[in-house]
Amino acid sequence: MAHMALRKKGFKFVTFSIKQKKILTWWTKPTYDSKGNILTKGSPHHEKDAIIADGAVRSGKTVIMSLSFVLWAMSEYNGSNFGMAGKTIGSFKRNVWFWLKLMLIGRGYSIRKMPDLDSNHAYIISKGDVENYFYIFGGKDEKSQDLVQGFTAAGFFFDEVTLMPQSFVNQCVARCSEEGSKLWFNCNPDGPFHWFKLEWIDCLKEKNAIRIHFMLEDNPSLSEKKIAQYKRSFRGIFYERFILGLWVIAEGVIYSMFGNHMVIDKLPPGVRILKKWIGVDYGQSNATVFLLIGQGSDDKLYIMDEYYHEGRSEQIQKSPSKYAKDFKKWLIENGVDGIPVRHEYTFIDPSAKGFMLQLHEEGIRQIRQADNEVLKGIELVSSIIDNDMLRIFRKCKNTIKEFSAYRWDPKAQEKGEDKPIKQFDHAMDALRYVVNGTRMTWQRIIAAMSNAA
Repeated sequence: MAHMALRKKGFKFVTFSIKQKKILTWWTKPTYDSKGNILTKGSPHHEKDAIIADGAVRSGKTVIMSLSFVLWAMSEYNGSNFGMAGKTIGSFKRNVWFWLKLMLIGRGYSIRKMPDLDSNHAYIISKGDVENYFYIFGGKDEKSQDLVQGFTAAGFFFDEVTLMPQSFVNQCVARCSEEGSKLWFNCNPDGPFHWFKLEWIDCLKEKNAIRIHFMLEDNPSLSEKKIAQYKRSFRGIFYERFILGLWVIAEGVIYSMFGNHMVIDKLPPGVRILKKWIGVDYGQSNATVFLLIGQGSDDKLYIMDEYYHEGRSEQIQKSPSKYAKDFKKWLIENGVDGIPVRHEYTFIDPSAKGFMLQLHEEGIRQIRQADNEVLKGIELVSSIIDNDMLRIFRKCKNTIKEFSAYRWDPKAQEKGEDKPIKQFDHAMDALRYVVNGTRMTWQRIIAAMSNAA
């Protein structure tokens, strides 16, 4: 058996790993001749109601799970509905559907959009006399469950199920009312108290489910060099989850790898700042922080200056208008000869819309609503620090303090959530906004460093 990797000219076929073969065939039933003799044994798991594939990132779970899901649907049903879900429809189409279509077309299946529907996310897959209907859903929040109410399905495939609310997944499961329906769950590990770990992985027998745990080495498409690169890209809690595939708790100081050698008084000799960005975390009773962050010609991230005002502790409350004036003044202070510092974008807490309007009134442009995905930002900042790519000017005293005080919230962990404690996190949030907004820059540099190692 083989699976396909996209090339500019067709496909490259790669032999499946043992675990990928198990996923591809777990649902197959035994076959018999006219006298009742067994022709093929089928899978010992074919009577299970669900399959869970979890483990390391890039370990070959997603592609094979989605392909097996459709092959099962087309083998067992004709004229039935099936659901497929990601955190968002866009992420599912990008990460799953694009590759799935290529594989199915390569195997002789026809795919066309569902006619007479306003949605662009419903498809007819057919081959020969068999035709089934596949609907893509996004499970990003509690309201998402409303999207699947009234839907009747013979099966559901969930990509990155740990990113979805339990209410949405439960609603989708309840929709699978056809005889013989099955569920397919794909994910990377989260904390040990995550609802999916407690309700599904810890209850395989009760759920009549099979679990297949993946490591990087289970993806035959990855070379030893690429596997080593991925292993160098993560540290701490992210290494344990994304590389070792463990459902472990996030605890203690988040950036424990931060060290005094990263604190400097000025740019090293010969280093130029190629680009500058500003991160803003806005608050009223909480602190308002502006960070000036640059990309050095040495491929390091430099936190060059901070504005830090906490109304509660300093007992001086400021209005959005006053903060906007402070921001404009701060830009001039970091510029040259009274000209505001030249920077690419200002990334601002997306909830601070009133402050954004005030900045516009002050003539500030190039404003972007920040990507506020906390874990994604923490993961990348951790990789930047661990690859010795971070430096911070000594005058940024509050930011330096937060690096040592930014901690995981144990109470959130008890609820199955990974969240920092909402304390000493304002500069850390502003940093995340910039890092998430310039993610491609830092991922490219880290990958280049790993390839050179």
